[in-house]
Amino acid sequence: MKPEYLDPATRRRIQHELDQLRAEFDGTFSAETIERYIAESVDDLSGARVQRYLPLFVGRFARDRLRALGQVQGVIMKDVPVVLFLCIHNSGRSAAARVLLDHYGQGRVEVRSAGSEPGDQLNPSVVAILNERGLDATKEFPKPLTDEIARAADVIVTMGCGDACPVYPGKRYLDWELPDPAGKTVEEVRPIVDDIDRRVRGLLSELVPDAVAN
Repeated sequence: MKPEYLDPATRRRIQHELDQLRAEFDGTFSAETIERYIAESVDDLSGARVQRYLPLFVGRFARDRLRALGQVQGVIMKDVPVVLFLCIHNSGRSAAARVLLDHYGQGRVEVRSAGSEPGDQLNPSVVAILNERGLDATKEFPKPLTDEIARAADVIVTMGCGDACPVYPGKRYLDWELPDPAGKTVEEVRPIVDDIDRRVRGLLSELVPDAVAN
C-alpha cells in the first residue's frame, strides 16, 4: 500500500503501523482486510492539518475500526461498555468527551469519537484546557464516523450534530445540548468543557456504578 501522494518517509511509517496491526490481529483478520483498513484510513485522514502525525493517526484509526469490526462480528469480545461520542467536526466537544471519559474510566469503558463532517485539526482552545488539566489530547484527532464504529457502540452520545448524525436501530442514544466551541476563546470554551466533564462523570457512574471519577 503505497499511495503516490505520500513521501517515502511517511510511507515507511505507515508500513510500520500496518505491520503492527498485522501482528496484533493475526488470526482474527486476514492481511488483506487489515491492509484495506489502513488504505481507507489514509484516504479518510489525508486532509489532517498536521501531516507529520498522519501515520500515527492512520494506525490508531485503523485499529479502532478493526476492533469495532471484530466486536460486531463477535470475534473480539467486549468486556467493558463501549461509548461513542459524535459531533459535527470531531474537533471540540466529542474530542474533549473522549479524552475525559477515557481518563476517568481507567480502562473500565472503551471510548471512541467521530464526526459527521470531521475537521482538519482539534480545536486549540479545547486542547489548551485539556492540557491545563494535565490531560493528553495527542491521541485524539478528527475522524469520520464509520458503520462498524457505530454498530459496536453500546451508548452513542450526540452533541449538536442533529440530523447529520445517523441513527442506528437498537442503540442507546443520549443527546447532550452543548454550545459549539468553534471560534471561541479559551475562557469562552472553559464552561463548555466543564459541562462535558460533569456529564462524562455522570455517564461513567451510570455505566460503571462502582467507578470513582477522580
